[in-house]
Amino acid sequence: MSSKLEQLKQYTTVVADTGDFDAIARLQPVDATTNPSLLLKAAALPRYAGQLQAAIAGAGQDLGLACDRFAVAVGSEILQVIPGRVSTEVDSRLSFATQASIERAKRLIGLYEAAGIGRERVLIKVASTWEGIRAAEQLERDGIQTNLTLLFSFAQAQACADAGVFLISPFVGRIYDWYKKAEGRDFVGAEDPGVQSVTRIYNYYKANGYSTVVMGASFRNLGQIEQLAGCDRLTISPDLLQQLAADTGELPRRLSPGAAAEARETLDESGFRWRMNEDAMATEKLAEGIRLFARDQEKLEALLASKA
Repeated sequence: MSSKLEQLKQYTTVVADTGDFDAIARLQPVDATTNPSLLLKAAALPRYAGQLQAAIAGAGQDLGLACDRFAVAVGSEILQVIPGRVSTEVDSRLSFATQASIERAKRLIGLYEAAGIGRERVLIKVASTWEGIRAAEQLERDGIQTNLTLLFSFAQAQACADAGVFLISPFVGRIYDWYKKAEGRDFVGAEDPGVQSVTRIYNYYKANGYSTVVMGASFRNLGQIEQLAGCDRLTISPDLLQQLAADTGELPRRLSPGAAAEARETLDESGFRWRMNEDAMATEKLAEGIRLFARDQEKLEALLASKA
């Protein structure tokens, strides 16, 4: 029997959750996604030393621009070995600034285009705040497709779909982490709260005719991935991809269109904020995720400054 990775690829687009060029080349995903944490790790790899220096040299004293240049350099190299797209993230410190997020996204696309890479090969990642969703809505209208990240709640998924975003990244593992700590017990299989969250969103999108792609992210173990086999896309770390490649057990499809789901509902801003307020897990994990990405962005800026 073929490996679980090969079986998964039959009904789910596999995306590498890494900036490690060598791992991507070895595991051959369709797409790849990066974030400030992954870029910080990439910056420590010898193979990216030249890109670091070039990013600094072309940015003057603007460390934000230097970070964007480095992100695009890493993304450009990744695109040499994958057939699909790379996701590149807007500075998380702009998560509550709609217009600033739009401007930063357009700068990233401009840097890619200057490197000879068309926007059709790039997804711009934006945090799934109300302001981030509004930024993504405008970017989509302007022909820039988006990946809405740090998504933990059904309300975020509803708002993203209504905004017409191209793709969402619900964070399976971080949802699991919160409930494991809150309830003092482990979860396996279909009872995993992260798995249940993505399953609910997937069924809602398919039942109501939304075209937004569901890409499960932030996995802690193979069981979570296996329970979401059939999801539109899954972005998976190299370690878990390697484990899937080494396992030849059977991997049945779990998600497919046609399951029962809630009726379509549109949230306005007050409705969205109230639903988020009522969801302690989503509120805490969204804020925490933005803070963690912001700290890694600052560390990347400090690293670039030290090499200037």
